Parts: sequence; C-alpha cells; structure tokens
Amino acid sequence: MNAPVRDHPLARGKLADRANDFLGRAWAKGWLPEPVLEPDALWSLAAKGFDEAAETGGRTAADAADFRERLARLCGSVTSEADLNPLGRAMAYGQLSRALKNRLSFGALWKDRPELLTAQLAPPIIIIGHMRSGTTRIHKLLAADPAHSHTRYCDAYHPVPAPAGLNRLKSSVELAMLGALNPWLQSIHPMSAGEVEEELAWIAAALHHSIYESQWHIPSYSAFSEARDTAPIYREFARILRTDAAHRGMAALPRVMKVPAFSEDLDTLLAAFPDARLIIAERDKQAVLRSAVSLAANQMAIQSDTCDLERIEAFWRRKIELREERMARALASWTGPIARLHFDALNADWEPEIRRTYSELGLNLSQAALAAMRAQMAKGTNGHHRAHSEQLDRFQKQDRDPR
Repeated sequence: MNAPVRDHPLARGKLADRANDFLGRAWAKGWLPEPVLEPDALWSLAAKGFDEAAETGGRTAADAADFRERLARLCGSVTSEADLNPLGRAMAYGQLSRALKNRLSFGALWKDRPELLTAQLAPPIIIIGHMRSGTTRIHKLLAADPAHSHTRYCDAYHPVPAPAGLNRLKSSVELAMLGALNPWLQSIHPMSAGEVEEELAWIAAALHHSIYESQWHIPSYSAFSEARDTAPIYREFARILRTDAAHRGMAALPRVMKVPAFSEDLDTLLAAFPDARLIIAERDKQAVLRSAVSLAANQMAIQSDTCDLERIEAFWRRKIELREERMARALASWTGPIARLHFDALNADWEPEIRRTYSELGLNLSQAALAAMRAQMAKGTNGHHRAHSEQLDRFQKQDRDPR
C-alpha cells in the first residue's frame, strides 16, 4: 500500500490519531491502566523473575549506578518536559520497559556465561558521521562484503539471544505495527528484520540520550547526558557486541558499525576500540540539518501534540555543531586508519570511491565484495528513501511559497 502524501514535517498518520484517541478514552474510563513512567515502578515490573544479581551480572557497581541515575533523570525529563500524548506515553513506557528487561536478561546471561564477555573481536570498521550524511548507504555497502560482519535489525532491537528465528519474528511484527502507525517510517529510514541496521539501540539500552531526544522534547536529559561520562554506555555496548558476535559465530569478522551519535562520543568510542578503522561520512551541513529535522519531526509528531518545528530545528542545529566540535577534537589525536567519503562523490560514482576507501583503510576489495555491493546498489535504485527526498523537496517549496 502506498503511503499518503506527507504534506508537512509534523504530519501524522490516521491510525496514530485513532490509537491516540482510543488510549486517552481507555485510560479516562478505566478500561486500561495508564502506564506509570516512574523509575521504581518500571524497575519493579521489569525485575519480576530475576534475582538481584541480574542487575550487576557482567557489570561493575559503578556501571549499574550510572544506569540507575540515568533512568531517574530520563523519567523525570519525560514526565516534566516531553508533553507526550497518550500514544507517546504508551510508546515511552514500552521502550523503557524493554530497556530494563533486556538489561536484566543480559545480566542474568553474563552471570551464567561470563565467557561471552571475553570474546576476541576482529578490529571493527566504524562509520562516523551525522545522521542523513550518507552513513546508511556506506554501512550497507561495506556490510555486503562477505569478509565483514554486520548487525541486523533483529540483533539491534532484540539483542538478547533467543531460540532461532524468534527475535526476527518479533522484529517483523514490531516493524509492521510501527509502519501502520507511521506510514512514512520506511521512506525516512528503511528497515527490515533481517537487514543491516545501525547499533543505535545498543547505546539506547544503556540510556544514551540519542534515540530518546530524537523522539521526545527532553532538554534537561539531553544536557545531563551530553555532559556525563559515556564510558559506562560504551562498556555496555562492547558487552552486547561481544555477546552478539560470539552467539552468531562472527567474532573473527570485522564488524561494520555505525551510529550517528558515535561522532558525539568519539573519544570514548576510540578508547573502547583502539584498533578500529574509521570512515568519516561528509555532507553539506544544511542538507544534513533539513533531513535530520524531517526525521525528528516525524518521530516527535506521533508522540506529542505540541511539537514546535522551530524548536526542533534549533535543537538539531546545535546538535550538529556539538558533534562537529567533538569529532574534530577526537580525530586530532587519532593515528589509526581513516578514510573520508563525501555524500556527493558517492552519489556521482560510488565504485571508485569505495575502491579508494578500501585502499586507504588497508582492506582487500575482492570481486565477491564488489559483486555484492553492486547488487546492493541495484536493490536501492528505487528504494523507499527516494520518497523522503521528494518529501524534503515538497517542504522546501512550501517554505518558499507558503500559499
């Protein structure tokens, strides 16, 4: 089914409106219990079935305390600042509940199988760049190389090992539901349960701010988290990565990874992975801003009735500058392998750009890799992402001629 025309960045689908109205009525009439976004209540519910050791399994007491502090701050910001509508409250409850349940599940797993945390990883290939700067295309091209490994959507959003196929099934159902609520989701960020996906959910699992601030207006949590040491988050990230690599038998293959927020925390990330190879994705900052605002507006409009487009733009303009500054500072002392890829050059002729990138990183570009990359590019020729370009063009025309 074709998505309806997205005529404004803050447009939302009809099903989201209906779900929002239903939840509001159901809570008001007592048909359903209203979700409580309070840290102790969330923790108490998630902890059922786990012993106390699950909180610290595989982790230090300091890392456990960092998570508790982040949870309290995030819940406070969501309830006092985000102004979520009923659907937004339900979605926030679902995301935070999942983060806690997964954290305790991992703790229990690592307590019983500590060897997962010592899996030796091949040096990763990490793509650094703002969201909407071409990082997804670079990610999918390098992930197509059979000499590399990658994270799938089902690994990212359902990371706790489960019986074969279960996490993929959960992911398929989840994406179908999200697509029904948000008919433009796949045009903005195409996703499929078994396809290549960034590791954003793995840092969100430790309550990094990035996934939450792109959905909710939570300025105090953003400020708190931006100023806080992210080492506990990337220690948890590394634990999840090692577990995933060991579980899937891929530890010997370089993992191609990307999360836009990596640029914000690059010094911490490089300390965690000092043997990494880096690819820096570059694009005109104004184009990045327009696309980032469109993505955030789409996510936020579903969950709040009081979104402000100017406020969203100001937030992402500041965020882009912050990430630029932190990325430059971290790269100034980096002596490891690095390559730069510009969005326009990749658009013009991707193959020589990829050849150059492999050469600069000291990687072997095999014929099998090239064939897989050509297939990936052919698959994306008429992909969902082109609809987002059309949306951006439409918004720009509306800005020029508001009639």
